[in-house]
Amino acid sequence: MSETAPHILVVDDDHRLRDLLGRFLTESGFVVMTASDAADARRKLSSITVDLIILDRMMPGESGLDFAADLQHSGIPILMLTAMGEAEDRIAGLEKGVDDYLVKPFEPRELVLRVSNILKRAPQPDTGSREVKMGDKVFDLDRSQLLVEGEPIRLTDAEAALLSALASRPGASVSRESLINMTGAAANDRAVDVQVMRLRRKIERDPSDPRYLQTVRGKGYVLVPD
Repeated sequence: MSETAPHILVVDDDHRLRDLLGRFLTESGFVVMTASDAADARRKLSSITVDLIILDRMMPGESGLDFAADLQHSGIPILMLTAMGEAEDRIAGLEKGVDDYLVKPFEPRELVLRVSNILKRAPQPDTGSREVKMGDKVFDLDRSQLLVEGEPIRLTDAEAALLSALASRPGASVSRESLINMTGAAANDRAVDVQVMRLRRKIERDPSDPRYLQTVRGKGYVLVPD
């Protein structure tokens, strides 16, 4: 398989359909990962980069619609699968940022064609280094490394995971719950707050009056780079 093959994440609570889609898409030349629900998908997305998500609409816990809404600022295209084919259902998905809709049951070949068409329309990724600048500090997303004048600043694994989660969504508020799911490094809201406090000491000129790693009252945190 080509190293440049698109990476696809299939999110569906039906393990039989997950396995079927995984095999078929792999045979069609894609690199495929699967997740059983939204929380599992967030854990996968915290450590991998994907080109497209195939997402089931109805899942236990967080629905596909809610998960899609939370991913609107990620830039990841979404193809939603659903047994609900009414116009209102499709519109609801499109309003949440879904790129295309496919009603179950469907022909696997149609799925592949829709995936290919979405990927053709998607913006081509920047092949250069992904860096987020915060004053004299630079965070390299590809290496999960914080630098000052080219010299690395030591980060714990938990700090690096948290900063990566925020830096991958600059300017977008991320809830504490989402940060817990995305990093897998914190067990509760308080642990997230402690990691944020430690990161501010390494990033901010004045940690008590943060310029870059800001609190969004009642929501979570947002990274506002230069």
